[in-house]
Amino acid sequence: MRKAVFRMAMSRSKLKAPMIATGVLLFIAAVIYLILISLNYKFMLLCGASCVLVLYGAFFERLVKVKWLTYSLVTLCVCALALIVFLGVYGGIDNATYSEDAVIVLGAGIKGEYVTELLAFRLQKAIEFSRRNPDAVIIVSGGQGPDEAISEALAMERYLVRRGVPPEMIIREEASTSTFENLMFSKEILDSQFEDSYRVTVITNDFHIFRAVGIAGKLGLTATHLHAQTNWYSIPVNYSRECLALIKFWISGR
Repeated sequence: MRKAVFRMAMSRSKLKAPMIATGVLLFIAAVIYLILISLNYKFMLLCGASCVLVLYGAFFERLVKVKWLTYSLVTLCVCALALIVFLGVYGGIDNATYSEDAVIVLGAGIKGEYVTELLAFRLQKAIEFSRRNPDAVIIVSGGQGPDEAISEALAMERYLVRRGVPPEMIIREEASTSTFENLMFSKEILDSQFEDSYRVTVITNDFHIFRAVGIAGKLGLTATHLHAQTNWYSIPVNYSRECLALIKFWISGR
């Protein structure tokens, strides 16, 4: 009996250090995100998750006895990890044919008048697409946030033009404030541009592909997709945030 209790105690103690270490690593990732990008709700989300793991690890011996809390935390972590893996795998498999009539590049925030690295990755994919299919119309979609000097769409257009994309092939969509609006307003523009049916591909970062395609389908927009990479230091923040955004989409449809 004593040996069984000892083994159980040892197995529990082995879980304590990894939980605290994971929480610390998440906090470091949040700080890197803060330094390289900005202070926003994504940073706060990651800080919150790191604090929960560190505190649970620090008081592990006491909290593990609260079974409902332990089961809930384990279930949440397993489900989140499975969803993150799914989003990464799905988002990394492109099905664009490069024969589509139009491209929708989803906005991702800007700094002042310049695109962020995350958004630049998306625009680079649009440039590659344009070189392979110069007849395709490119819609750059994104409104102007409170801390942005110009609209995301205008910053995106300038980036593309400076790199050789003909300005007459670019259409700005500057009213949207969310992924749902990005695709809804872009569809309205394309419906007015094409008299007959048209084919479109959506460009965004890998973590964002699944939800973007789902929203496009809900809006009646049959779209292929082409993924851009995600900078390594924003992976924890963006994938964590995307899990919550995906749950919201499943509940509200937006």
